[in-house]
Amino acid sequence: MESALSALLADAESLLERAYADAVERADDLDETRARILDAAYEQFCRMGIRRSTMEDVARRAKVSRITVYRRFATKDALVVHVVRREFRRYFDRFLVDIEQAGTAADRVVLGFVSSLRAIRDSPLIGGLIAAEPDLLVPSMITDGGRALATVRRFVAGQLRREQRAGQVSGRLDTDLVAELMVRISASFLAIPSHVVDLDDDGRLAAVARQFLVPMLEPAPDAPQKP
Repeated sequence: MESALSALLADAESLLERAYADAVERADDLDETRARILDAAYEQFCRMGIRRSTMEDVARRAKVSRITVYRRFATKDALVVHVVRREFRRYFDRFLVDIEQAGTAADRVVLGFVSSLRAIRDSPLIGGLIAAEPDLLVPSMITDGGRALATVRRFVAGQLRREQRAGQVSGRLDTDLVAELMVRISASFLAIPSHVVDLDDDGRLAAVARQFLVPMLEPAPDAPQKP
């Protein structure tokens, strides 16, 4: 299974980028058999974990032959990558829907922070891996050279630049730096258990975001105006 995680690490940036592109473009898998295999693999991984699951297990759950699975996904590593990519796409779907409910940039930061932690922690696959197999997923968050974090940072920075174009935040805001700090804070809560902040309390998370993240939307007084 370490090889599957190596594949995820090697492709972490493009995997997240493709997942986000799928969400934005509302891309769907039109191959019904492939989609059924992905559904079966997701259920299998959630129930038994990735290490303990085999391609044969997935084939039985999908009610297809083992050969059919291998025709769509040449290796277990490839299957794992596609299942995780689809799960991140669902995360981006949920995030984009959630922030549309907010009326201000500050509210969108709060909702985005709470939504991000909730979506990942509540995911039977990603959240389950963090809880049950932390030695597989958590190290990938800190030993991939920052690729995954950089991809999410670009996504958040893009959202902040949309706020700038809409006149919701100052044009002097350093969107890349603010996004970097926001993503690092979120990632730390996911990777390292907190004994101060209850991550199951959405109200507490919202209060933390409003107290510490929302003020980041105000640029430093001497910050230059961006062109």
